[in-house]
Amino acid sequence: MHALITGASRGIGRGIAEHLASQGWHLLISGRNLESLEEARQALLSLGAAQVLTVPAEMASDQDLQAILDAQSAWSSRLDALILSAGVGTAGTVAEYPSHRYDKTFAVDVRAPFKLIQGTLPALRAAAAARPEIGAKVIALASIAGVHAEPGLAAYGAAKAALISLIAGLNAEESASGVSGTALSPGYVDTEMSAWTRQTIPQQSMIPVSDLVEIVAALLRMSPRTVLSNIVLNRAGEHGGRA
Repeated sequence: MHALITGASRGIGRGIAEHLASQGWHLLISGRNLESLEEARQALLSLGAAQVLTVPAEMASDQDLQAILDAQSAWSSRLDALILSAGVGTAGTVAEYPSHRYDKTFAVDVRAPFKLIQGTLPALRAAAAARPEIGAKVIALASIAGVHAEPGLAAYGAAKAALISLIAGLNAEESASGVSGTALSPGYVDTEMSAWTRQTIPQQSMIPVSDLVEIVAALLRMSPRTVLSNIVLNRAGEHGGRA
């Protein structure tokens, strides 16, 4: 079984990579920092991964995205899972959000996933054809901010809403042939990316990474006859749709 995981050196991507390593998967992982990727590679091999290849990449760079795609095509003609965990997002109001930050957010959170899905579709289709009882899965880390608007998260939420729509479009076009996608849209998850908000949202109230890993594990076991385009994960308590 072969999986490509972006953002795999820490946070949710790392948690998913560790689970797949423990199941003996072949992994191709990417992240921005070469040193962190090498540490992750060694850890994943120690957990039981059959193989771990690394590609350092900045998701806003077309050159780096192509390097990931080139590495994947040289690595394996089949891809059982594409895990899109890399993301970026900062708070800011519509009135004050800088345009360069808006562009970076959409480049990383929308354009990069689109390019990676598009580029790996032949390998995903090949895996689905080889294992029709399971198919091939695309799993993208979105956010509850892409489902429910929240003050200060308009740009981030817009990007994640576009990602959710991208996955729904993928399912409309490809799921009948065994390639299906799921966007995961959680509230605040207990990772470094959420550290900035711990003064107002207690760490112990955030969603644990392990819960998202459990969902991903279940999705990868499901038959291709069922499609879950988006799964929303709320934090416990009276938060409604808030992150």
